[in-house]
Amino acid sequence: MSEYYNAFEMSPVPVPGPDAVAPEPFRGIYGMPAFATIPTCDLAASADFWIRGFGFIDLFSIPGRLVHLRRWAFQDVLLVTAAEAPAAGAPAAVPAMSLSFACVLGQLDPLVEACRALRPDCVEGPRDTPWNTRDVEVITPEHARVVFTAAKPFDPDSPEARNLAAVGITPPGAGRGDNEGHA
Repeated sequence: MSEYYNAFEMSPVPVPGPDAVAPEPFRGIYGMPAFATIPTCDLAASADFWIRGFGFIDLFSIPGRLVHLRRWAFQDVLLVTAAEAPAAGAPAAVPAMSLSFACVLGQLDPLVEACRALRPDCVEGPRDTPWNTRDVEVITPEHARVVFTAAKPFDPDSPEARNLAAVGITPPGAGRGDNEGHA
């Protein structure tokens, strides 16, 4: 991280804090810079879980083939029927790979409650990370490993701040760039 600069204005993620407010679902149409395609054997059940459990919206659907889901800008997921999937089927087991979505701290408890109401044993966490986030891991009906990660307020005297400083991420005025103390 020798050359970096503050580019937070590009992101829908609010500044971390106990009163951070999540943006509304983004309904604009844009060229997606990245997205996940997740095969499912039950498109309706999977879409219902992502919508009611995670708070995604159904941006549009192609009945029986695809549901384009979205939360914030740049948080797009395409659920496709197993027959439409490039790998020709939903995985039988949970993969080691995960897909992460930013959220705010105030969204974690309601997300855990909603997901557990839909699938009681699908949630692990929340847990705090060495890089200053609080994470919740959810296994979806189609066996995707999804992590919702909320940045915690930055405490310059915390072990997390020291972990970040060790890799060159420092708060404003402390040297190397202006990154507002966010990772």
